[in-house]
Amino acid sequence: MNWFIDVVKKYAVFTGRARRKEYWMYMLFWIIGYVILAVLESLVGLTGVLTSIYALGLFLPGLGVAIRRLHDTGKTGWWILIALVPLIGAIVLLIFMIQDGTPGDNAHGPNPKA
Repeated sequence: MNWFIDVVKKYAVFTGRARRKEYWMYMLFWIIGYVILAVLESLVGLTGVLTSIYALGLFLPGLGVAIRRLHDTGKTGWWILIALVPLIGAIVLLIFMIQDGTPGDNAHGPNPKA
């Protein structure tokens, strides 16, 4: 849970690097929270109100950690826009997020594993 909270605390930080673990733990807790809210919405009878607020509220932290993750692999944050290409863009972005970070320092800062 600390991984999620740490990312939310750095909600508008688009510089630096983020480890794979930081990114994927944030995504795991984001998905768990989304599913819980979706179930609550279906039980109460709301249609997308809570999940929309949740997704909108966590958009910037998610974007920030994704850009920092791309920085860790040695790529610029603008690569996030490849997700706009249908299907292929999402696959390419997934591969980038799975890759290990560049060892040592890179243009975006020191190695977060060190």
